[in-house]
Order: sequence, then structure tokens, then C-alpha cells
Amino acid sequence: MLNPAMPSPAGPSGRDARWVGLVELADLDPAATTLDLAAADGYWLARLLIRDAGVVRGYVTLPITDGRVDLADLRTRAARLPVPDAAPEPDVLPAMSVVVCTRERPAMLREALGSLVALDYPDFEVIVVDNAPLTTGTAEVAAAFGVRYVVAPVAGLSRARNTGLAAARNGIVAFTDDDVVVDHQWLRGLAKGFARGADIACVSGLVPSGELRNAVQAYFDARVSWSKVLTPRQFRLSAPPSDLPMFPFCVGEYGTGANFAVRADTVRALGGFDEALGVGTRTKGGEDLDIFTRVLFAGHGLAIEPAALVWHRHRDDLDALRAQAIGYGRGLGAWLTKVATRPRPLGMALARAPQAVQRLVHKPMTTVEDPDLADAVPLSDDDALAAEIGRIGRLELLQVLVGPGFYLAEQAKRITSRRAAVPA
Repeated sequence: MLNPAMPSPAGPSGRDARWVGLVELADLDPAATTLDLAAADGYWLARLLIRDAGVVRGYVTLPITDGRVDLADLRTRAARLPVPDAAPEPDVLPAMSVVVCTRERPAMLREALGSLVALDYPDFEVIVVDNAPLTTGTAEVAAAFGVRYVVAPVAGLSRARNTGLAAARNGIVAFTDDDVVVDHQWLRGLAKGFARGADIACVSGLVPSGELRNAVQAYFDARVSWSKVLTPRQFRLSAPPSDLPMFPFCVGEYGTGANFAVRADTVRALGGFDEALGVGTRTKGGEDLDIFTRVLFAGHGLAIEPAALVWHRHRDDLDALRAQAIGYGRGLGAWLTKVATRPRPLGMALARAPQAVQRLVHKPMTTVEDPDLADAVPLSDDDALAAEIGRIGRLELLQVLVGPGFYLAEQAKRITSRRAAVPA
């Protein structure tokens, strides 16, 4: 019996729904002909992430019949998947600090912490950062799991990340969110990323969709690239990749804030996370992309390690999707404004502006579904819903244009606060 990647609060709705899970090839019974899927009622397709001896191979999509998938079909499709370059696990695994920033979502946090305390790793700590708390709910959940608890009293994800960075006792700090379930090998995957080069200061992992119950989640899954980066990569400013003409301004190619780790000393030397960016400020985002590019501009390497796996729960209704789009668009516009205020990044950005504008206006919709499944297209057949989703896409683009004003307002607010703190 295979369990889903994340428990779902409700059943599937519409043809966009997918049962989602992880298959370890080594764990399959060679004598079995089918694989039972737990909680599969109402699903007609299963999206299965395939892992083989610690190496993430890719996805297969299979039809579900009576709550089962056919193992011969699974093995045939899995055999077609590429075998990426696998990094060896280091002989000595570095101690890590895991930081989870959260605000008033104790139920989600409980699910995330349940997976974090079960990590297969010899030396790690978990730090919950309660950002501008209104209740004791987060503190109570942290106490129930016996993890460290600290408070970042002023709202803002970057402030919370900096609070966690300051509290961390170990040299590598891994960041994740409260709306995830981490794989038990997550930290081992991050350690493999750091072992790829002595100059690697940041490692991002794979963030697959952990739940696909409806068209809204399917749309979000198709818009983001986190779940589709299945090949290990290394990025350095000294060696621009030929396949990324906008490098180093590659939105989405470096991963996302739900799954990355940094060398603590490196990020502290860079001044930490930019507190004018991120959820909880008027910019609503951009702090993860900012730290990724600052690491590169400082001369360090950044690695993508798909073996570091974190499942993400996407927004499942239009209001939540609308709020997410506002945050992504505004955060991107704010970050681009910051780029424009620094001479070296600005010069590189101007040279790449035509491609950047083209990508913003025509952001691609992509899927990890098998191409021979004609019906496996992540677009709703509900015309009214599709029209509303289209409006949300345009809203995201509009927010890119207003992001600069909000970034400058946040910067002015910080300057005013610093001046007020100086004794007369």
C-alpha cells in the first residue's frame, strides 16, 4: 500500500485531479502485479515521483483502476526516465539547523513538524520562528514537538528568516515553510548538494506538488517550475550556462524559499535577508530570489539538488490563488527594482531585458505529465473557471508594475525607523 505524499482535507474534483505519491523502486515487490494506493477514491490518474537508490529519476503518470496502478506499466515507464548525475553522500554529514518561519497556521505547522522530526539525519536542530504572533498557537505546537521556538516580533518573512539565521547553532541552515511535508532524506540531499563543490554556498531542492485535488492546484502546478527541475546543476557567475540567456536573473531556475539551505557565515556576511522583501511587508515576496542572486554575485556557487525533496501544498481556491499571484508579481517587481539600484546587476539586467519582458508576458505553462496521456493536460474544462484563472494571471503581471513603488516605500520606512532609533 502506497500512501499519498500529503494527506488531503477533501476529495478530488474534476479531471485535473491527480493522486500524488513517491515510489521507491527498490521497495516494490517483484512478485506483485499491482500497487494499491491509499485514499485514492475518486482519482483516475496517479502522478508518481520515481526514486531509485536515493536518486530522483522523474515522474510517471498512470491510470488508476479500483484504487490500484499496474506495476508492469509503472516499471516500463520508469525505465524510460533519464538517470541523472548522482552526487555521493559526504563521508561526514555536516550538522544542520532547520528553520521554519510561520504565522498563525498551527494546523499546517503541525503537519510540517511531524515530517521534520522524523528526518533521517544524524545531527540537526529544528527552529520554529513565530512571526508577529497574535496567539499562543504556534508556541504550543512547537512545544508539543520539542523543537526550539523563537519570536520575530515584527511582521515580515525576511525578518523571520534573519531571526532564525541568528538563532542557528550550526554552520548550514536549511529553510522551509509551514505548508510542506519534507521527505525523510531531505537533509541528506542538501548535504549532497554542498559536497558538489567547496565554493557552494547555497543549495536548493525539488519542490513537487504534494496535492492536486482540483483545477486551481493544477493551474498553480503548471505555472511554477519548482517541481520540474529534475537534473542536478551548479551555477556560478564565472560560468554562465548557455541554455539560460537571462542568467543570472533566472526566476524559478534556482528553486524556491520552501526548500533551500545556505552556509550561515556566507549569508551573515552578505547582511542577511533583505527585510524590505517578503511576505508580511508591502512587497509580499522576492526575498528568496534576492538571496539566491546575491550569493552568485558575491562569487559563490549555487547548486540544485533534486535529491533534496520537499512536498508543497498548493493553494486550492481562487481567493488564495489570487493572493499568491499578487505576492509573486509584486515581489518580482520589488526585486527587479533592487537590481536596478546596483550598477553591476543593472548593466547585466539591461542586456537581458528583451528576453525578460518576453518571458513575463508569455510565461509558459508546463507539465510533468507523460506526453502519451492525451487527457493529462493541467487546464480546466470549466470555461468560467478558466476565465477567472486567466484574470489572475493578468493580475500577477500587473503587480510586477506596482512592485517598485512598494519596495521604495519599504526602504523609506526602514530608513525612518533607523533614524528614530538613534538617540538625539
